[in-house]
Amino acid sequence: MLFAGALALAVWALWRAFGPAQLGDPVATSLLAFEKQNRLTVFSAQVAPVVAADDERLFGMLKSRQVAVIPARVDYVIDLSAMDRRRMNWDAATHRLSVTLPPLRLSPPNLDEARARYLREGVWIGREAQAKLTRDNTLLAERMAAEQAANPVLMGLARAAAKDAIRQNLAIPLQVAGYGDVQVDVRIDGEPAPVS
Repeated sequence: MLFAGALALAVWALWRAFGPAQLGDPVATSLLAFEKQNRLTVFSAQVAPVVAADDERLFGMLKSRQVAVIPARVDYVIDLSAMDRRRMNWDAATHRLSVTLPPLRLSPPNLDEARARYLREGVWIGREAQAKLTRDNTLLAERMAAEQAANPVLMGLARAAAKDAIRQNLAIPLQVAGYGDVQVDVRIDGEPAPVS
């Protein structure tokens, strides 16, 4: 940590002493921070949907039911390839960069079926019936995990994490480039602009 801090300080001092008098375009400097990243995962949620499926065979004589708890992970992602100059605004007077991010996207749920728990009911459950019950529960769990991940509380946490990550990714390069104490205001499409 001390070495990294000393190195950053040395780079800054060299930049101030020998760097160009004109600092250049802060928006271009900010876009450079995104250049190598296509997608940024800003938050992950673990959910555990409880699902149930039924199966009937032999004209309803063999009934079976399977209840499953299948843990799943869902990632919240920002598509940084959509970032361009129109999404950034630099105010030189206040040293403030305003950034509008594209909307958060949810990854498809990643079900951890190795840790799934199953409860089966039925007098006799054949191999085909069991495969169908498991397949039906997997499809239900994927849909339910996506619904759980889209709830307002988790979306709010993911939005806050996205804003914090982008603030850090942009403020540090601008400070190192010589813009001093920079304020980065971040919002996501659909949110109101922050009040100055």
